[in-house]
Amino acid sequence: MSIRIDQIVTRGGDTGQTSLGNGERVAKDSIRIEALGALDEANAVIGLLRATLPAGRNARFIAWVQGLLFDVGGAICIPANPPRALPHAAAALQAMEDEVAVLRAQVPPLRSFILPGGTTAAAHAHLARTVIRRAERRLTTLARQEDIGTDIPACMNRLSDYLFVLGRHLNNNGMDDLTWTPASPPPGTD
Repeated sequence: MSIRIDQIVTRGGDTGQTSLGNGERVAKDSIRIEALGALDEANAVIGLLRATLPAGRNARFIAWVQGLLFDVGGAICIPANPPRALPHAAAALQAMEDEVAVLRAQVPPLRSFILPGGTTAAAHAHLARTVIRRAERRLTTLARQEDIGTDIPACMNRLSDYLFVLGRHLNNNGMDDLTWTPASPPPGTD
C-alpha cells in the first residue's frame, strides 16, 4: 500500500471540524474523533516506550503494536454498517496472548498490586497501558452509539494486558516491581 500526503496545512479544521476517512465532516469533539485521538495518543506513548527498548523481541513486538493501532484507527475512521473488520484480528489476539504467556512465564506471581514505575522502560509500558485503557473507554462509548464489532474492543483489552506484563518484565522480570503497601504511614512519621 502506498500512501501519499502532499499537504499538511489545510485550514479545514479551523472551524472545529475535521474529516473522517470517507470525507464526512464532523466536530472535532465527536466521540469518534475522541476515540481516534485516544488511539493516536496511545500510539505516541508506545513510541516513547519503543524508544527505550533495545533491539530484540520486545522492540519488534512493540513496532507491530504501533501498526495494529493504525489498523484500529483505520477501521474506526470510516463509519460503516456492518462495521469494518479489523484486518487479521484473530491472529492479532493470538499474538498478544502468546506474548503475555511468554512474559508471564518469566515473572513471579503477583503478591501485591503493582505501582507504575521502576525502570524508565517499565514506567513507559505502564503509562502506555493507561492510555490504551483510555482509548478503550472512548471506543466503548462509541460502541454504545453504533456497532464497532467485537474485534477492536478485544484487541484493546488484550493490549493493555500485554503492556502490564511487559512492564513487569522490564522491571527485571518483576524483581524490581514497585509494590503497593496498604495503609503505610507517610515517610518520616514512624
